[in-house]
Amino acid sequence: MDAAALWQRYQDWLYYHEGLEFYLDISRMRFDDSFVAAMQPKLDKAFKEMDALEKGAIANPDENRMVGHYWLRNPELAPTPEIKQEIIETVEQIEAFVSKIHSGEIHPPDARKFTDIISIGIGGSALGPEFVAEALAPDNAPLDIHFIDNSDPAGIDRLFSKLKDRLYRTLVIVISKSGGTPEPRNGMIEVQNAYAKQNLNFSAHAVAVTGTGSKLYNVATSENWLATFPMPDWVGGRTSELSAVGFVPAALQGIDIREMLAGAKEMDIATRKPDLKTNPAALLALAWYFAGNGRGEKDMVVLPYKDSLLLFSRYLQQLVMESLGKEKDLDGNIVYQGIAVYGNKGSTDQHAYVQQLREGVPNFFMTFIEVLEDRQGSSVEIDPGVTSGDYLSGFLQGTRQALYEKKRDSITVTIPQVNPRTVGALIALYERAVGFYGFMVNINAYHQPGVEAGKKAAAEILDLQKKVMEVLKENASLSLSEIAEKAGQPDQVEAIYKLLRHLSNNDRGVILQGNLAQPSSLKASLQG
Repeated sequence: MDAAALWQRYQDWLYYHEGLEFYLDISRMRFDDSFVAAMQPKLDKAFKEMDALEKGAIANPDENRMVGHYWLRNPELAPTPEIKQEIIETVEQIEAFVSKIHSGEIHPPDARKFTDIISIGIGGSALGPEFVAEALAPDNAPLDIHFIDNSDPAGIDRLFSKLKDRLYRTLVIVISKSGGTPEPRNGMIEVQNAYAKQNLNFSAHAVAVTGTGSKLYNVATSENWLATFPMPDWVGGRTSELSAVGFVPAALQGIDIREMLAGAKEMDIATRKPDLKTNPAALLALAWYFAGNGRGEKDMVVLPYKDSLLLFSRYLQQLVMESLGKEKDLDGNIVYQGIAVYGNKGSTDQHAYVQQLREGVPNFFMTFIEVLEDRQGSSVEIDPGVTSGDYLSGFLQGTRQALYEKKRDSITVTIPQVNPRTVGALIALYERAVGFYGFMVNINAYHQPGVEAGKKAAAEILDLQKKVMEVLKENASLSLSEIAEKAGQPDQVEAIYKLLRHLSNNDRGVILQGNLAQPSSLKASLQG
């Protein structure tokens, strides 16, 4: 395609939202008019399904749940007066609580004000708050935030080492819908132990974001924690950033949550339009479908050209992959759907994996995230008439062109600056695009059976560990196969070996003797 034709294609497919000053360019995805025409029935179906979803249809039949994260930014759309009131009151309660924290009206027992936050969560309860903190927290935030988003003891110790002199003035947010998810529960117990070691009253520092009546809710209320905020049943973890899950930590950092809601609401309005060219989420879903033939045959590489958006690709990784990575479609057919997502930031990645993207395996499509504002204030000239921001913009445009010359497709999303309004809009855009794509390929984008299977398998391993330790308490020295037989798990020798190796390396009383290069030769016993 020559330059004039490409310029015309750019204009034909450019989407612009005046209120948000938001651009979406899919012109470098090389679909043609016949593809768009053939996709129209799928798009029409997706428009109808999304409309039903917002009106309260059961979109997650596995759990008999509605999917209502769209109501969070426009309570008027909620299907019942009770849900509408809960949404409105939750935001008001968050703002009132945060105001008291910032003023010192609510303060730790031994300090005038809280100065730090530990946010404990997993998946969407961590990735959303982490992304927003990186993108939007002011330089002199009222409270500095730290995250526990894993069960890694060394990582937790590193955080405690960093905060040991400030733990007495640190607020702890525990985020878990059920209260039974292992990672946040483990993190909470670790933090409770750290507070106990310093003779601090954990309850006087603790806040819960959880489902009403959950295990965590019952603990928080019975122990008189500072506050408890609801995580509704109809909000999934990966779409929870614009609920209390994201807003409690964001507001505490001084981030304007009302502006985030306003940006999301405006994008929601745009993405409800049942017309392809005036609906940016439908345009994105169409581009994803084209890139991977509706089967996820190509990876989505997300490249934001702004340091503050570094974690956007991690956030999208969960949103897209957990939503779309499904074995079966809604009719029970095995389809193996999904789109792999990865990325870091520009222009760093131009000196990393872009070499392969341009000249290696063409198994991807690119999403550039462009921010028009370089910085607040003027910039020094690096070269005559050229600033560092000019270079960054040039790197983006140059990489886009270099990829297109090699027949590598790309999408470009452009926002005026990184602020609460535009971040809220980006979150809403991708939430809707994921929903559209899910309906277009006939899968349930709102459940996660693979995640639940992993949790179940982990629980089984820990149950096996208990059985193994009981066997060792009753026997002096046994081979791995003998332990497996006595534990009633003859097919689990490898799992037992790995359990014992882990326990032995962490001073848990297990002794392994024999040739470590030949695990079957090992004998296990307990110390003393």
